[in-house]
Amino acid sequence: MDSWHIYADVAACTEYVRINPSDSAIQQASDACKTMLEKKRVLVCSKNRLTLTALSLAAPILQSLVGGATTEDEALQIQLESNPDLLITSEDLERGYGIRLVEKAKDHSPDLKALIFLQRETPEVVQEAMQAGADGVMFMSSIGTGDGDFIHALSTTNSGGIYYPRAVREAATAKVKPAPILVDPLSERELEVIRCIIRGMRNTEIADSLFVSAETVKSHVSTAIHKLGVRDRTQAAVFALTHGLIEADI
Repeated sequence: MDSWHIYADVAACTEYVRINPSDSAIQQASDACKTMLEKKRVLVCSKNRLTLTALSLAAPILQSLVGGATTEDEALQIQLESNPDLLITSEDLERGYGIRLVEKAKDHSPDLKALIFLQRETPEVVQEAMQAGADGVMFMSSIGTGDGDFIHALSTTNSGGIYYPRAVREAATAKVKPAPILVDPLSERELEVIRCIIRGMRNTEIADSLFVSAETVKSHVSTAIHKLGVRDRTQAAVFALTHGLIEADI
């Protein structure tokens, strides 16, 4: 789906990005975005005004756009006025902080889907974004690399999953927190279910993968949430990753 092309400049040992507007992949990506966002209300927030404008005017987003902002407070005001379904934000804002925006927005509207692009790729920042409740976490450096992060993030979160690509998972687990001693440790099957959640799978997909019923998966998820003392399935996945209960290479 990704329409970006990378060309290595061997002599300069650098990479640059070239966009070919005639590439069919661009239209495919645009059509996919348009379909996924067709009935959504989208809020975009970025420090970079050019990025904000370009995103806001992109046809698939423009059809569903409720507003754009460069600051945390402006974005939260738009959220109160328009109740968006999807927040797309960068880490850096003109005023405020993208990760805090995600946390406040999710506190106000738990069903909101939040995608954040991070400039910094440290374990601390990645973990902070995850713990804030971001449904999709991506690195700015991944844009244009052919990984298709944005399309995959939209597709995965649109179907109820979370999107933490491998590079993000590896950063999150590079500096794990000491794992607490659980009174009732997670069973191997519960860990297996959490691994599936981290892969972005829904309960029905997990059920098919593990050859059990969706109700059984739901029960495992509920039990894991209770054992870990977290609020939802996403936070159970985040806890398992950041405390080293689950390996990054899954």
